[in-house]
Amino acid sequence: MAEGVADRVKQHIEEVKEHWRRNLSVLDYSKKVLGRDEPLPAWTDADIEEFIASDPVYGPQLRTAMKSKKFATVGALIGAAHLSGIALKYSKSPHGVVLAGAFGAACGLNFGLEAANHWYKLYKINPAEAHLRFFYWWEDKTANRDF
Repeated sequence: MAEGVADRVKQHIEEVKEHWRRNLSVLDYSKKVLGRDEPLPAWTDADIEEFIASDPVYGPQLRTAMKSKKFATVGALIGAAHLSGIALKYSKSPHGVVLAGAFGAACGLNFGLEAANHWYKLYKINPAEAHLRFFYWWEDKTANRDF
């Protein structure tokens, strides 16, 4: 009986390990991106356009994800200007204005990203996967070049 319990416990532990291995598979990607010995050379907008033209699936997704950055930037600027303006008008304390501006930028950034998510329907695609595919493409392209 004790052997049966031990086998079930071992099986359960293996199932839990596999569950977390699947759920944390993003760590494998981050190890490839962040854990590099040598950084990849910088890319240009022309390289990004070349990838977009060469990959019919992830190219348009990458273009759409890149467009969403404008929403986030505008949202952050509006949020920072609005809250720091209110703090300046009512409190006149420099550190309060800076803190309000930082908080407004953070809130505006999140609001802008959410607006972009709905405007460009990013919930239907996986922008992180598109960025990762570009990274892999750039790694393969630059592997044979000397910079």
